[in-house]
Amino acid sequence: MARIPDAFIDDLLARSDIVEVVGSRVPLKRQGKEYAARCPFHDERSASFTVSPTKQFYHCFGCGAHGTAISFLMNYDRLEFLDAVDELAKRVGMEVPRDTQPRTAQQQDDSRDLYSALDAATRFFQTALKGSDKARAYLDQRGVDEENRERFAIGYAPDGYSALKDALGKDERRMKLLDRAGLFSKNDRGHVYDKFRDRVMFPIFDRRGRVIAYGGRVMGAPDDGRDAGPKYLNSPETALFHKGRELYGLWQVRQANQKIERLIVVEGYMDVVSLFQFGVTQAVATLGTATTPDHAELLFRNAPDVFFCFDGDAAGRRAGWRALESVLPRMKDGRQAFFLFLPDGEDPDTIVRKEGREGFDARLQQATPLSQFFFDELTREVNMGTLDGKARLAERAKPMLAQIPDGAFGDLMKQQLTTLTGLGAKPSASAQPSRQPQRAVAPAQRRSLVRAAIAILLQQPSLAMTLEGHHFTGLRLPGIDLLTELLTLVEQRPDISTGALLEHFEGREEQESLHKLAAQTLPGDEAMWTQELHDAVAQLEKQLLMQRLDELQAKQSQQGLDDTDKYELRELLKARSTIRF
Repeated sequence: MARIPDAFIDDLLARSDIVEVVGSRVPLKRQGKEYAARCPFHDERSASFTVSPTKQFYHCFGCGAHGTAISFLMNYDRLEFLDAVDELAKRVGMEVPRDTQPRTAQQQDDSRDLYSALDAATRFFQTALKGSDKARAYLDQRGVDEENRERFAIGYAPDGYSALKDALGKDERRMKLLDRAGLFSKNDRGHVYDKFRDRVMFPIFDRRGRVIAYGGRVMGAPDDGRDAGPKYLNSPETALFHKGRELYGLWQVRQANQKIERLIVVEGYMDVVSLFQFGVTQAVATLGTATTPDHAELLFRNAPDVFFCFDGDAAGRRAGWRALESVLPRMKDGRQAFFLFLPDGEDPDTIVRKEGREGFDARLQQATPLSQFFFDELTREVNMGTLDGKARLAERAKPMLAQIPDGAFGDLMKQQLTTLTGLGAKPSASAQPSRQPQRAVAPAQRRSLVRAAIAILLQQPSLAMTLEGHHFTGLRLPGIDLLTELLTLVEQRPDISTGALLEHFEGREEQESLHKLAAQTLPGDEAMWTQELHDAVAQLEKQLLMQRLDELQAKQSQQGLDDTDKYELRELLKARSTIRF
């Protein structure tokens, strides 16, 4: 697959503000010329993650994570390179030059055509909804207005076994794509039929707003007495859809909220839609599965506060406990989790209809914090009046508390266990005085000339344009070829930023050392760096002159020189006599 042109990547990174990209996902604090935060890629207590607006790249002094706005989206949002470029381009209103990235037929099948087939199915279901009095009456009864039907692209799968198949399956290729997307089933005799029949259809969108699967809800028992099947029917796992990694409604939440302060996790599609209908636009739902670790990671990537809203019965509390088990290892400082258990017979849909947005928000204000839910559940069947009961609590709690990342929350949870049991908890490493991460400051002396020049170029690439030339190619010193490549890159692309310069070396063995050099804080200012770069280049040119002199003199003593060599030797000797070392 052809690469996207370097010029486009340069332009894209130049138009993108990495502080804005990172800051929309990670809370940043200004520190001098840079911004700092606790690293989102590893658990830590102090802020060792820095973002440089001048260099347009990020670096963590703790775990070594580094990169540009593109690589940040790849690592944080778990996007492929092309998807990260697309996402960034969309933010700044640029269009990726598609014709420069030819794909194989299989790759085209897996991406564009598969998404296109699902888009066609979504439109079919939406059209079918307009022609179904029954489905529209059901949504009317549930209070779902046209705006939210459109927001969630709600549709209807007609009754019968081949409505979708007849409408879209006439083309053999699209038939295969729809089958791969999980929209068809097959009986024992090999007969293919529509998987979703006589159901209100809720498309499931990925994080880029593309339909990847469906949830279908029955509207009541069929008139002919047939078994309607499960209340909710979800698409099977496919190449595009993994239910343990996706959240229904997250795309809509992102569209409705410029900044997401909280996320409310509910169990059903209609719960999400109803909450939106009443102005609670931060609701998402798991897709017929318990809250997974991937769900927990996704939730906290999007909001600092997460509310789990379940039925108040035993099943609801079990669901709450499974959610707690998934979020506990991700409870970094600054994150909060709460649990709201509703009265018997109620769900978010019914509650918000009875009490409105204000009533539902009031219930959220009274939600149980994770810490309280944790100890309430563990002590529920333990006699805390006995030593045996306290020992059992400690036995159950300690392994779980050990999963909490170092920080104040983990320390306080362990203190609470000590208070309840009387057993001392060993202080975590975070309880010791923390040492602030020290940024690598490059010493002014004892750096090789090549390394010094590279470090300066990485601080401010445009300084290369102040050189009148560089004539040291062929000098036998480590890093000369790399320095020459950097200078040539800047000459070809004068406005290139540090981040874009580093992007050029993505996947190459020099990448790691270049990122480390770029993350250094060099002493001095631009004037000093300019002078040091000029001095380094001049010294390298002198070294090349001396290297060539040594070569010619060795050749003279071994085999003699021809006229061309003799002329070159005389010129080099003259040049050396004018050089001050």
